[in-house]
Amino acid sequence: MNPQAKALNETIQSKNATILDLLSEKGKKIFFPKLGILGQSAEAKSTKINATIGTAVEDDSSPMCLESIRRNINLDTNKVFPYAPSFGRPGLRAKWQEMLVEKNPKLSGKAISLPVVTCALTHAVSMIGYLFMNEGDKIILPNLYWGNYNLALTNGYGAQMQTYNQFKDNKLDLEAFEDAINQDGIGKKIVMLNFPNNPTGYSPSIDEAQKIADILKSAAEKGNKILAVCDDAYFGLVYEEGIEKQSIFAYLADLHENVLAVKIDGPTKEDYVWGFRVGFITYGIKGGDAELFAALENKTGGAVRGNISNAPNPSQSLLLKAFESPNYEKEKQEKFDILKERYNSIKEALQEEKYKEYFSPLPYNSGYFMCVKLANGLDGELVRKTLIEKYSIGVININGVLRVAFSAMRASDSKPLFDGIYNACKDCK
Repeated sequence: MNPQAKALNETIQSKNATILDLLSEKGKKIFFPKLGILGQSAEAKSTKINATIGTAVEDDSSPMCLESIRRNINLDTNKVFPYAPSFGRPGLRAKWQEMLVEKNPKLSGKAISLPVVTCALTHAVSMIGYLFMNEGDKIILPNLYWGNYNLALTNGYGAQMQTYNQFKDNKLDLEAFEDAINQDGIGKKIVMLNFPNNPTGYSPSIDEAQKIADILKSAAEKGNKILAVCDDAYFGLVYEEGIEKQSIFAYLADLHENVLAVKIDGPTKEDYVWGFRVGFITYGIKGGDAELFAALENKTGGAVRGNISNAPNPSQSLLLKAFESPNYEKEKQEKFDILKERYNSIKEALQEEKYKEYFSPLPYNSGYFMCVKLANGLDGELVRKTLIEKYSIGVININGVLRVAFSAMRASDSKPLFDGIYNACKDCK
């Protein structure tokens, strides 16, 4: 093992041995190379002649770039063309951490790591797999989940999906959740918490969020070592009163010494920048301090460095500029209002009594999506294809559950959409 990795492991062991046990074999071995090329480059930063960095510069030391590209970007060339740090631009990391506390008041006064920048959320999920998942490790998650977890974690690291029933009586089936955690005795537990959920568009009520935290705390008190991954891709898009607007991470960040909470988030959906490919990984654990979090950040930065080197510099610079704009909150509220109008139009359209013959909505209250469950005997794939071919309507079929992305349609489309689903079901009956 590299001495730098060994030193990080010793820090983690001395601060919280549970975290070391949660790390995968790859996670134990990874480190950010502060020695070697990066270390030598850092030492040479102030030299008159710096021939260390693998970038090209003009004679005045400004970044070399093509004018045909530069003239289309209204940013300082130093914030666009050079590499960003593997950890992410320092100003953006600090700003995102500040915004996390503003958006999640429960985090106030709690110690959390400085976010590490990833190439959006899929990459963040993959990096968590790298750091914490060995072949055969089980991931506890609901039976309706984002399909890309399979590619990133099962295909990528050999993890296995252990699903539980998601809903009971139009609420989260927390009994099934607790049973899933208690399976296989005491040991390492990896829990995936995705709210608002993709595909169902459901977020927990304030009471449900607290119960999730209570269940995990009880499991930790029994001796389980828990990695709680909070996939907050659709954070902030809550449309109903009584639903928890804060991340479940805020409940878990200092829950117990045996619960390492990881927040995966970013501006992709929150700020409508799907092509920017910027995400964040943030850690929280009871008793965590700057030294412990620095060790985790170094391992995460090392994983990013060894995987993609760094996330895009132009995207990070543009985002930081936007976050510091006086118009940012107003502009964001305008987009939220549009999505809420679409959400309300879905609710109104589903009041149609006749739809119950062929489908019923699963619980939803937030995010980009909602789902309808087809009546028994209907072939979801046949219905989906009929919708395309006969009614020019596109939805996603997930084993007889149709996912509707109301984020991608006009409010006025809601009634025609469900009428189309109704008629397609009638055709396929």
